[in-house]
This record gives sequence, structure tokens and C-alpha cells, in this order.
Amino acid sequence: MTVKQISVYIENRKGRLAEATRYIADHKINLRALSIADSQDFGILRLICDDPQETNQILQEGGYLTRLNNVLAVEMEDRPGSLADILDVLAAKDIDVEYTYAFLSTKGGAYMVFRVTDNAAASKALEDAGIQTVGLEDIF
Repeated sequence: MTVKQISVYIENRKGRLAEATRYIADHKINLRALSIADSQDFGILRLICDDPQETNQILQEGGYLTRLNNVLAVEMEDRPGSLADILDVLAAKDIDVEYTYAFLSTKGGAYMVFRVTDNAAASKALEDAGIQTVGLEDIF
């Protein structure tokens, strides 16, 4: 099971992130999770929201360069080592993790988002280990 994530490429200059988030807010888009990574010239704002297709279209209409990606989301136990357990499963199956980030669940607890080299293999490895991936409907 995967979740659609929107990557928004933002010029790395003063105020540009504020402009992008204001644009998102003005279009009544509710964000559940976000992460930002930057380089010298641009940043990548990664978003999970309730309607990724519509949000992606709205962002493109606003002149933003975007990309939709499938990522894995896992509800984590609130205990020491839960992230290490997930990463151990992926490492044992030789699945590379490109990046990861966390966000809080509205039910309490947290979710981890993983961008991996092979979503199907990662989902199966996690499922075989008793770790369930979640979909957008679970997050919202």
C-alpha cells in the first residue's frame, strides 16, 4: 500500500517558502505532513494532503513545478527502537531508503514516510515482519 506524495520544487530564495505555503493555504489545502530539503539553488517541499491529484493540479496552475511520487507510510509504535526495527527489515532485504520523515497521527502516535527503491518489495518485507503500511484513508 502506498501514499501519494507531492514534491514541490521551490527556488531557494528569501520568502519563497512563505509564498508557497500561503498559496496552499489560500486554496484551502489541508496538509497532513511535510518535509523540506534544500540545496544551494532550490528546495524540495514534500507534502502529504487529503487530495493529492487535485492539489498537484492547483500547484501546477499556480506555476509550481511538481512531481507525484508513491511513498510508503507506516504507523509506528511509540517505543524506543520502533524505527530501527523497520529499518532493519528493509536493510535485511537490501532495500535502499532514499529518505524518510515523520508526522503525528490524529489518533495519537506517529507515522513514518519512506521513499524506497522498491515499494512492492518493501511493502512485502514489512508485511512479512508484521509491520503494516497504511494508505491515505488511514492517515486522514
